[in-house]
Order: sequence, then C-alpha cells, then structure tokens
Amino acid sequence: MTNLFSTFDPCTGSLSMNWLSMTIFSLMMPMNFWLMNNKNMMMMKTLTMLMYKETKMLMKMKGSTIMMMSMLMFIMMNNIMGLMPYIFTASSHMMLSMSLALPMWTSLMIYGWVNKTNKMLKHLIPMGTPAMLIPFMVIIETISNLIRPGSLAVRLSANMIAGHLLMVLLGNNSLSLTMMSMTMIVIMMLITFETAVSMIQSYVFMTLSTLYSSEI
Repeated sequence: MTNLFSTFDPCTGSLSMNWLSMTIFSLMMPMNFWLMNNKNMMMMKTLTMLMYKETKMLMKMKGSTIMMMSMLMFIMMNNIMGLMPYIFTASSHMMLSMSLALPMWTSLMIYGWVNKTNKMLKHLIPMGTPAMLIPFMVIIETISNLIRPGSLAVRLSANMIAGHLLMVLLGNNSLSLTMMSMTMIVIMMLITFETAVSMIQSYVFMTLSTLYSSEI
C-alpha cells in the first residue's frame, strides 16, 4: 500500500475491473434465489415492504416508490459488499454517489418548476416571513435547494470512507501478537458497526430523496 487512500483507487492495473463490483452481488446469488421463497428472499421482501409502506405515505407520484426502493437496494448492497476483502467500494466515490443524487434532484426540480410553478415559488418563502426578509429568504432557500444533491453525495461517500480508513489504520498498526489479537477484536466490532452504517446510509439517502420529492 503506497498511502492511506490507495485502497479507494479504482485504477489498480491495466486490466482493472473494480467498478464491476457494483454488480457482483447479483452474480453471486443462485438462480433459486429468484425463483423460490427462501429465508434470504423472505427477509428481503419483508424489508422491501416496510420501506415501501414508508415511502408510499410521502411519495404522491405513481411509480416513484419503485425508483426509491431500487436505489435503496442498490446502495445497500454496494455498501455491504465493500466491507468484504478485495472488493472495491464503489459507493465511497463521489462519481457514483453524485451520479445517483444529481439526476434525481434535477428531474424533480424540472418536473416541479414546469408543472407546479406556484407551489415551488411558495417553498422559497416560508410562512410568516417579514416583508423585509423576503429577498434574503429567497436567496437562502435557493442556495439550500442547490446544495441538496451535493450534501446527499458527500454524506454517503464520507461515511463509507471513514469506516474503511479506520479499518486500514487498525490493520497497519498490529505489530505484536497481543496487539494483533486485540486489533482483530476491534476490527470485528468495527465491521459489525460498519454493516449497520451501510444499511443506515442507504436508508438515509432514500429517505432524504423522498422528502425532497414530497415538497413538489
């Protein structure tokens, strides 16, 4: 390892296929997974239905819940697969997270301003704002809307990078046998914590996208 951040480098050689790790989880699942209601499939269906009921209350546009659920499963699978050895973590790069957040935010803004212009203008001025503060509130609300895709992308990538950096630092500092055993215990606890973070971050990404779309 040349430096601390080399584990996030997608170009590891002339035949580097690190970005294919985004689809490796679908290749590892056997055909019976898609045909039979095994325990894994039942767990995924239960999780999907819970998330569907939550997003359905906020999403008023038909078919948009399917898009949010697909994004949730895609991000969660990539985050969890990135915890395994020798698998590239695609969700730790702004290239992936921004490509998920920016098109969705742009499409929602275009749809809102074209079809519901009056409602979008109302969101720029909160209720009860004094007349003197209306120009400043319009500027503040506009800036807050513009930075939403960036905040979604940075939140996802930063949380994935932080956990991996902690595991790399602990792995490099295990010198003696005693230190190695203590480090392995800490790393196992950290992996459990990072698994929970991977699920939470995918849920946060989906929830914030749903809340942004509910304003339209």
